[in-house]
Amino acid sequence: MIVMKLYSWNVNGIRAVLNKGAFQKFLAEHDPDILCLQETKAQRDQFEIDLPSYNEFWYSAVKKGYSGTAIFSKVKPVQVVNGFPEDIIKKYNVSGDTYGDPNDEGRVMAAEFEKFWVLTVYTPNSKGDLSRLALRHKQWDPAFLAYAKRLEESKPVVFCGDLNVAHQEIDLANPASNVGKHGFTNEEREGFQNFVDAGFIDTFRLLFPDKTEAYSWWTHWANARARNVGWRIDYWLASKDLKSAVKAAAIHADVMGSDHCPVSIELDI
Repeated sequence: MIVMKLYSWNVNGIRAVLNKGAFQKFLAEHDPDILCLQETKAQRDQFEIDLPSYNEFWYSAVKKGYSGTAIFSKVKPVQVVNGFPEDIIKKYNVSGDTYGDPNDEGRVMAAEFEKFWVLTVYTPNSKGDLSRLALRHKQWDPAFLAYAKRLEESKPVVFCGDLNVAHQEIDLANPASNVGKHGFTNEEREGFQNFVDAGFIDTFRLLFPDKTEAYSWWTHWANARARNVGWRIDYWLASKDLKSAVKAAAIHADVMGSDHCPVSIELDI
């Protein structure tokens, strides 16, 4: 058995956090075994980065400067799969909307390791006017859950990322004034609950069921981060078979460089 440190971070632009020196500082201080990124907003040839300890895998959006995910791992994965399988795309009609095709936005990656799958996702934002809520609620969330359950048939799954939803009232600073707004609609919360009902465990709440003021994203407005007026929308969820393997879960609010902070778990596996 070895303890592995798994981190997830929506960097809101890999070039920005590199230019600030924030990414290098984070890696030096936290030294993750597996690191999943969301919103990389770059093609691999648009920046320089030297990570000799890691195997790098990038899944960039077709549109430059937008969306994108990446996985870095000290242990070489058995395989890495970008995007949803075609049959799941067809079954759930994940074909896009007026904003574009989410399958072209580099939003989901899966890495197979010896004992488990790691899945990272940048869930489509439903937008302030909820114009992308239908895509998210009726297509993306069901497709993602179906994909996670399919991978689980071969090995336990841990999945992470910016899910763009606060699951419960405890997960945001001002729940009453945000009911029905993007990130806290009944539909988005139901989508998250469906993961839980399907047997996936919210690792942070497993260890800290009642912890308040634990947030992973803050708006740039009104000095929200300094006042810790935030939302918990970045997660690690795990198959129930991994429940006993989850030894730690943390939100690293002190790590700067993005409007999100990293979230992590430790697995004894």
